[in-house]
Amino acid sequence: MSLNISKPLVSVDWLFNNLANENLIILDATIPKVTATNAEIASEKIILENALFFDIKNVFSDVHAEFPNTVLPLTRFELEAKYLGIHNNSTIIVYDDLGIYSSARVWWLFKLMGFENIAVLDGGLPAWKKANYPIASQHKVAKEKGNFTGIYQPQLVTFVDDVLEVSNNKTKLILDARSKGRFDSTVPEPRVGVKSGHIPNSKNLPFADVLHEGKFKSVEELKIIFKTLNPNEQPLVFSCGTGITACVLALGAEISDIKNYTVYDGSWTEWGSTENLPIEK
Repeated sequence: MSLNISKPLVSVDWLFNNLANENLIILDATIPKVTATNAEIASEKIILENALFFDIKNVFSDVHAEFPNTVLPLTRFELEAKYLGIHNNSTIIVYDDLGIYSSARVWWLFKLMGFENIAVLDGGLPAWKKANYPIASQHKVAKEKGNFTGIYQPQLVTFVDDVLEVSNNKTKLILDARSKGRFDSTVPEPRVGVKSGHIPNSKNLPFADVLHEGKFKSVEELKIIFKTLNPNEQPLVFSCGTGITACVLALGAEISDIKNYTVYDGSWTEWGSTENLPIEK
């Protein structure tokens, strides 16, 4: 029986109660934080039972692009999704090891490709383990190729020239998901060759501010956060370091019933390493 998702976020209890659904696909989208220590990266891997690995860095990003995590063309994304056994009638739940981090990027990628029947697991692996739900030590491998096809949604992504115009004309509000220290240029960027600072006329909303203990804050709290920063309800442009945590803000907006948003794919890594772009500190 088909399992349709009406909201972009599901609880661990919801997932556990629907594990037997034949159309369900669980994706582990874990990547280490750019600021993670070697000890954190090397820790023993635990995954949700029956989870497939969604490789953001090496498979579902353009590895030949100049900047990290660059979106794949639709045809390549379709092919890689098929290799994971994803069908047009699949129900996808995506999670990561950190609670809410890179899973939101995968949710946004599928939305960008026109696929809506996907949700992020609120609290991710930590919440799943806390509930004592079944875990494994190895990823599942797809038994058959899927039939996934997408319809690219260009309004959900934006690029440097458009962001420069927005910054100059203030036609949209740019929200930066990096930490306050990186936004204010009091903390250096973790990537070599990337300048410090922020896009002119942008505001800072660290992605951690929409979370509480690895889960999203309540709908009411999220609406207050966005309303406070955007009282005139301008269209939103989300940016971050490399396009990962910008998608956490995009998911927070979606949960808050805000639909008029886009994600700057190159984000600060592109802006801060490109000559002749204006920077505020």
